[in-house]
Formats: sequence, C-alpha cells, structure tokens
Amino acid sequence: MANYYDIDGILMEEEFVPVVFQKAINGVNIDESTEKGCVEQGSKTELPFWLAHELHMRQAVSISVPTCFNQKTRLEIQADAACVDLRSRCPYFYEFGCKLAPLLCLAIIHPNLLWHICYDLSEIVRCCPGGGKSAQYMCDKSIGLLLSYAFQIRYKEVLHKAHTTAFAAASKFLMLLTKEETYLYDAAQSSMLAFKKWRMGGPRLQRASILGRKRKPAE
Repeated sequence: MANYYDIDGILMEEEFVPVVFQKAINGVNIDESTEKGCVEQGSKTELPFWLAHELHMRQAVSISVPTCFNQKTRLEIQADAACVDLRSRCPYFYEFGCKLAPLLCLAIIHPNLLWHICYDLSEIVRCCPGGGKSAQYMCDKSIGLLLSYAFQIRYKEVLHKAHTTAFAAASKFLMLLTKEETYLYDAAQSSMLAFKKWRMGGPRLQRASILGRKRKPAE
C-alpha cells in the first residue's frame, strides 16, 4: 500500500474501483437508501482502491476494470495518445494502473514484446466490438499493454514540449498530463535550464587543483 508520508500515493489509493461482493457481510451498509445493515452476495458498488485491495486479499470482493481504463479511453489512446486528456480520467493513471494490474491477474509484459502493443489493441477492438464476458477478459489482459503504449508515445511528447514550447502555449498542454507526466515535464524543463545556464556562463572546463601543484624535487 501507499507510503505513509507519500501524499501522491495516498491520493492515488483514494481512486474508486468497481467491485462485486463474493460473500454476504453483516454490519455494513454501502447504500444509504436502504436500512438492511448488511451486504448481500453479488452486490455491486464502488470502493476506494485501498479498501477494495484489502477486501480482495480476503477474497471478499472481486475487482472490475475502472472507467478510466474503459474501451473509449483505449480507442482514444490508440488513435492519438499524445492528445488524450488522461488527467480528467485519473490524475495517477500510470501508478493506479500498475497497482490495479496484479489484482486483475495481469501478466507482466517483457520490454521486448512492446512491439505487439498496436497489434494487440487493434485485435481487442476487432474481436470484441459488442462487449460481453470475452471482451471484458481480453480488455483486462491488455491494461499492462495500454499503460506501456500510452507512456511511450506521451513521454516523447512531454520531452518535446518541455524543451521547445513557451509557457503560455504549454499551460494548455499541461492540463492533459497526469501527475507522473507533470513531474517528468518539470524535470525536463529544469534540466534544459541548467544546460543553458552552463552553456552561457563561465568556462566549460575547469582545471583540476591538483594539476597546479609542483612536484617536489628529488633529493
């Protein structure tokens, strides 16, 4: 779970995920409109990730794919990943996806297999246009690929904008970025400013102090 002092980690785990209760639970009320005081098996609701994770580990709930990774988002990322507003979907899109992946029984994708990403995403759309259980299963398996593909494309765009775009134009672009991407953007800008400062000021090479010392004559 999140580091106790990591504010971003705490906020990320407050993201809601859809769950289905696998067991009946007494003394719990997930719907304020009812007064049952219990949750029946098969009940569906949304819970914060930190709570859903704990209940999942106790086999009390099963977790479904959140809306921020739905088919619409996948299609938009496939069409033009750099222009998708990921911040409005989930400010911690990548970290949330990485935390969620093991709970959905996802396989870890080796870097050498990343060239399959475009093919796999198009296969999902082609094979499962109508949804259903098979579509849900295939989409679950593809979250790891989706994260890798989106990050690869958007990382290049983030660096390009950080190095070439004026602040006024960049502010609109920043509204599309996740928290992780915003940190990368700030780091890239800081690096560029430090490089320009190094180029404009002072000698580029400094003489090591030890080279100025004279050797003592041999007696």
